Formats: sequence, structure tokens, C-alpha cells
Amino acid sequence: MNHDPAASPLILGGAQAPRPALPQLPPLALYIHIPWCVRKCPYCDFNSHAASPTLPEEEYVDALLADLDQDLPAAHGRELSSIFFGGGTPSLFSAQALGRLLAGVQQRIPFASDIEITLEANPGTFEQEKFTAYRALGINRLSIGIQSFQEQKLEALGRIHSGAEAVRAADMARQAGFDNFNLDLMHGLPDQSLEDALGDLRQAIAMKPTHLSWYQLTLEPNTVFWSQPPTLPEDDILWDIQEAGQALLAEHGYAQYEVSAYAQPDRAARHNLNYWSFGDFIGIGAGAHGKLSHPDGRILRTWKTRLPKDYLNPAKPFKAGEKALDNDELPFEFLMNALRLTDGVDAALFAQRTGLELASLAEGRRQAEQSGLLQVEPSRLAATPRGQLFLNDLLQYFLI
Repeated sequence: MNHDPAASPLILGGAQAPRPALPQLPPLALYIHIPWCVRKCPYCDFNSHAASPTLPEEEYVDALLADLDQDLPAAHGRELSSIFFGGGTPSLFSAQALGRLLAGVQQRIPFASDIEITLEANPGTFEQEKFTAYRALGINRLSIGIQSFQEQKLEALGRIHSGAEAVRAADMARQAGFDNFNLDLMHGLPDQSLEDALGDLRQAIAMKPTHLSWYQLTLEPNTVFWSQPPTLPEDDILWDIQEAGQALLAEHGYAQYEVSAYAQPDRAARHNLNYWSFGDFIGIGAGAHGKLSHPDGRILRTWKTRLPKDYLNPAKPFKAGEKALDNDELPFEFLMNALRLTDGVDAALFAQRTGLELASLAEGRRQAEQSGLLQVEPSRLAATPRGQLFLNDLLQYFLI
């Protein structure tokens, strides 16, 4: 790959005001985007593309490692605390390709001794031998995209697997040696009743995952569902589903720690916790985003070339753009993530992650506390239960 980093677009936005050096750099994670799927689901707004019969595995791994080489200075000597393979459907790639990639990453950045390595997978791509090989590579966590167990709902969502295949996927994950896995499940599906939604949730709980991502289907621009919207449940039914589902999860030992994330004790996703606590992550792969802090106080958002054919084109840069966050953007950027956490974060983390004084939030905190959306707790930044429901309204107090 001869991608020229000097050909990357210029930083967007004006020069930011000086900011004190960060007291210490945040933990560092790596996000790896593999953009191909068997087919594109009608609700999906992620950067995913229908796969051809033969995937360019070798070329794409070469490109990923060359992309990482260009971002290596931003590691500043840190080790990786977590790696997340997202997509698309990363489990379409062979264990051989992923093994070469992981070996190449480890040659460039050391792994923490307890590193968490997560791979997204769909039930329709499960093969026992392949997943056993994934586990042998050091991949120690799976995130399995179930969405529903009901055939009619799966068909409406454009999924390629059946409910029975979804159940078998969890069994195969355990047989392959994965004792830590997430199930991705949606509610608020087309024509879904309260019993339908709770039936899906009960089935997922019966599979005994260590983690559940349970979230409401939303219609996003640039999707088939946006242009051809299905009939979704009324707001009253959606509220009933949310309340009953959260009670059911709590009853079975799944504690909610983020807006749509529930985990057994000590099984919260470390990669996502780093993201929500404004940690750093390098993003490589077509359309991948990153967030990188530098010792001089600069904090950059980065994003990579979106289309796989462009990402694989040696004449084009990997990086599509980057933006330095200004001081007046940081409160919103930090809290947009931190306030998603049910318990919020230690208030001291704001200064550690942004280099700004906690006092800069004082007026916004006062107004948000008076509105009943932010907890009155000087040592923490945490939304109230009402603030979690109306997070966008809460964040408005921190827009400058």
C-alpha cells in the first residue's frame, strides 16, 4: 500500500485556543472496521456493503496495517486495553486473516495483559471450526447480532438467520471456548406487541449471555426503512416494553450500566466503557472513526475513507478528515458520552480527559440540576433517571 498520508485532507475548523497539557493520557483502544455483510439490512445505517462471493481479505489486512502505521504516533507509547472488530460482519473473515492482522497489530502496539478483544458476529455466519480458531487467536469476547428470535420479525428486519440458528449460535460460542459474549437484541420492531418483545428477551436471557445490548429500533436516514417506513408500535406500547423489559433484566441479574447495555457482575464491555468515559481509540478500516488525545492538550476526532474500493486504492489516502475539538466543544463532547452511563463518572475525570477546569461546567450543572435532569452530587457527573430518558434535553445545558 502506497497511501500518502500527506495527501490527507486538512484539519477542519479553525485553530483552537491553547489548553493546558493533559495530566495523563487516557487509556487507548483500537477499533477495526470490516465493512462487508452477506446483505444490507433495511434498518442499518452503519458503513456496511453487500459482500461479493470472494472477499479481498489479504488486501484489506495489508491496508489495515498500513492505516495503523500512519496512526502509530498517536499511541504515545500506550498499550492497547481493548480491540473491537465491528462491521459489517467481521466473522465473514477467516481466522487466518484475522490472525495475521492481530499479529501485525501486536508487533506495532503492545497488548495489555488482560486485553479484551471483541468480534461482532451474526448467527448466519457461525461455523464451529472457525469460531474455535477465533478463540485460539486470543479473541475472548463475541457480540452476536440476534435482533429477534421470531421468524416474522427477522424477515421484516432483513436478517439472514432463523430463530433456531440464533439459539444455536450461543451454544456454538460456548463450545468454541467463549465464556464472555453479548447478544444484540432490538425492541419496538414492526407490529411488535409487549408479549412479542418480552418473549424475545426471555429467550435471550435463557441463553445465559454475560451481556445484553437491548435497544429500540429507530428509523435512520439513508436506510430503506427511512424511505419505506414500517408500522412501528405506538408510544404507549414502547414505554410498556421498556419498563417491563428493564424489570425482567434486573430480575435475572443483568444490571443496566448504560442506556442500552446490561451486564452480569464484572462483565460490562470494557471497550465501550472506555468510549463512554472519553478514553482514546484509534479507528482503522473503511469509514472507521477515532478519538485521540495528545500530551500538549490537543484532542482530535478522525475518520477514514468510507468506501471499501477507495480505502483499498493506493492512490487515495486512508484518512478522510480530522477535527481538533475546541475548548467550547469539549463539555458537550465529554458529557454526551459520560452521561449515557447509568452511574455517570467521577467529576474529576472531566479535567483529566479534557484539560479544562471542572468549574467551567458550573453554570450548566446548576441549570441541569434545577431541571431535575442531573443528579445533585458534587463528586459525580450523573444523569437522574429522568435525565437518562431525556438525554438530549440534558445535554443542551452544556452547549456553548
